[in-house]
Amino acid sequence: MTPGVLRIAQSRPVDELQAIWRPSHSGDSVSGSVNQGALNAFNHRLPRNYQKRHVAPPLPPTLPKREKSRYLTEKTEKFVVDGTAIPEVTFDVGESYAGLLPISQSPNEERELYFWFFPSTNPQAGDEVVIWLNGGPGCSSLSGLLTENGPFLWQEGTLAPTPNSYSWTNLTNVIWIEQPVGVGYSQGTPNITDEVELGLEFIGFWRNFIETFDLHGATTYITGESYAGYYVPYIADAFITAADDTYYKLGGVAINDPILGDSALQQQAVIFPFIEYWQNLLYLNDSYLDALRWTHEYCNYSTYLDTYGTFPPPPGPFPVLDDPYADTSGNYTCDIFDYAYQAAIEQNPCFNIYHISDTCPFKISQLGIVNQGDYAPPGAQVYFNRTDVKKALNAPDVDWFQCTPNNVFGGGNSSSRASDTSLAPAQNDVLKRVIEHTNNTIIGVGRLDFLLPPNGTLFALQNVTWNGAQGFQSYPQDQTFYVPFHPEYNSGRLSESGTVGQWGHERGVTYYEVQLAGHELPGYSAGSGYRILELLVGRIRDLGVTESFTTQKGPSKGNCTRRH
Repeated sequence: MTPGVLRIAQSRPVDELQAIWRPSHSGDSVSGSVNQGALNAFNHRLPRNYQKRHVAPPLPPTLPKREKSRYLTEKTEKFVVDGTAIPEVTFDVGESYAGLLPISQSPNEERELYFWFFPSTNPQAGDEVVIWLNGGPGCSSLSGLLTENGPFLWQEGTLAPTPNSYSWTNLTNVIWIEQPVGVGYSQGTPNITDEVELGLEFIGFWRNFIETFDLHGATTYITGESYAGYYVPYIADAFITAADDTYYKLGGVAINDPILGDSALQQQAVIFPFIEYWQNLLYLNDSYLDALRWTHEYCNYSTYLDTYGTFPPPPGPFPVLDDPYADTSGNYTCDIFDYAYQAAIEQNPCFNIYHISDTCPFKISQLGIVNQGDYAPPGAQVYFNRTDVKKALNAPDVDWFQCTPNNVFGGGNSSSRASDTSLAPAQNDVLKRVIEHTNNTIIGVGRLDFLLPPNGTLFALQNVTWNGAQGFQSYPQDQTFYVPFHPEYNSGRLSESGTVGQWGHERGVTYYEVQLAGHELPGYSAGSGYRILELLVGRIRDLGVTESFTTQKGPSKGNCTRRH
């Protein structure tokens, strides 16, 4: 656009604003009057939603509480959480149950996982349960509840908890589970070394949960993010192997921003194209860009992407890239990911690897300091480490960490430096089995995620053969991901609407990308996360439907959610 065109494009609004405001000058002071007729004419041309933004919305409708819950029994009463007595939460979060259950049926079992279960008041929920898992490895799923998709949120930089209009419990019954053993409030000594053992540990817990809450035959959907890209497929595979629909009836899986395959492919090979795409936001200097471009070419990442980044992909497994961290000589020339990360931090000292549009200052977190960029002022308490919170949530009085300092894959040695010995689920038949068993697998990424850029996830999927073909045969970004327009009743939890990204579907797998979401996608893009869950549990046909949320009463009216 030329400067002349830019000035012309701006001139009419300026003229109209001058017509609305009639200034009068007296010395150094300025006063004036409003031309109401001109103001009305100007407002008439504004989008209706913009005009109404300053009008206090009506209070949302509420659903009556159940007179008697099917979940409150003699077996479950010890797990009851008083929804009106959660510290710092000034509203009723509804019916929920929390506590510890063992990972086996052994009477002497000392290993227990902590859970927080919220039954839904939505009549469509029926006999279905959604599991949410955060990653790590070793990070608590309660962080997802508090900052992403739970019935109340206390997100970074906010003063106090707020109701979550987009709580997943509005749609169905949801349980947040701290696993494996060694995470959060869970009890016992971690003694696993791989994902197969983790899956067995989990299904032992799940059987006890089903027995306790009389959910026999319930359809289970497993969801999560980040390192749950390992957890979810392996746990789902354990469900499939158990072959017992009384306890392990698997309905589908959904994972956002996952590690599914080779980490060198999902991070090193794709980071430079990611930087080029977002350079107008990252604003790295020319010397950094030149150095990163040289490394991208020198380490053959560019050639690799050109060779295997096709739709359909070349047949056969992709060759595994060299891991730059495994170079015992100390030559980390091909560690382009960390070079790029340091460059981003120098340009923006408050750079957030999970959400690259963040700038200074750092925001205070109620979950404590885990990663570079987490901030807590001196004397700040970690919410889930407070004694009153533990008491309210039936939790043991232990030191709670968002991500445990102990090694959950140490084989009984919590200080071991051993890591998960399992192959990534996209590198063996685990993900394939889950896809073919459910034909309801949803995987996607927020495009503002630096840690695991979208192309890395897509490449991992292109290396998987399922339902008769390898990868996606066509580029799975040819359809519009649409979040319906909706009223907002809570300014503490707002969400986008309209076109939010793209998606595609082939042979039982839906892949999507959300343009303005980061790593913790349901936290950054509430409407997208809500829509994805609607798809997973079968409330909508696909991510392109333009109809209202299924918990919304009619187009653009009523409440888009259900509240307890």
